[in-house]
Amino acid sequence: MNYLSIFLVSVALGIDAFSVAVSIGLSGVKRRDMLIVSGIVTIFHILMPLLGLSIGNYLGKVAGPIAGTVGALVLISIGLNTIWGSLKDLGFVRTNGGQKHPAKGGVINIANPVSLVVMAISVSLDALTVGFGLGAVKVDLLLTVVTMGVVAGAMTILGVFFGQRLNRTFGEKAEIIGGLILVIIGLKLLFL
Repeated sequence: MNYLSIFLVSVALGIDAFSVAVSIGLSGVKRRDMLIVSGIVTIFHILMPLLGLSIGNYLGKVAGPIAGTVGALVLISIGLNTIWGSLKDLGFVRTNGGQKHPAKGGVINIANPVSLVVMAISVSLDALTVGFGLGAVKVDLLLTVVTMGVVAGAMTILGVFFGQRLNRTFGEKAEIIGGLILVIIGLKLLFL
């Protein structure tokens, strides 16, 4: 496998991270948070293929479809939760206490490390399944996984930045759009 092929696979793996990052950017985040999200996605896009490689081809055949389904369900759940919280914030849904949706960053609670890790795992599950096949393909393993991580991290930063720009256009309704993006990505992963 040549480097161009590795790069193209890395871009394909980074598309989910980009899409989720757009959702995060739509809710408005600080630069520091953007770098944290990107760093975590980068780390998981390096670790997951290595984990997949170590687990091996046998489990890859069994866990591959399950991993994709779990990732899709996590994204749908986060998206629906975001939409619900945004509808409450905008006054479309009444709550007993009238409290605002508590998540900092809206779509993903950036202040909560568990939320960030769950998001990073959900967008890097496809990298796990790619890792199952890395042992069968002759590649420079270190170069391949670092490329996957760096590309996913860069796409995450671009996604957050793009989402921030859209936030300025859509204002308070931006989180609903971000939640819809996550639901659509999850449904696409679930049914395609």
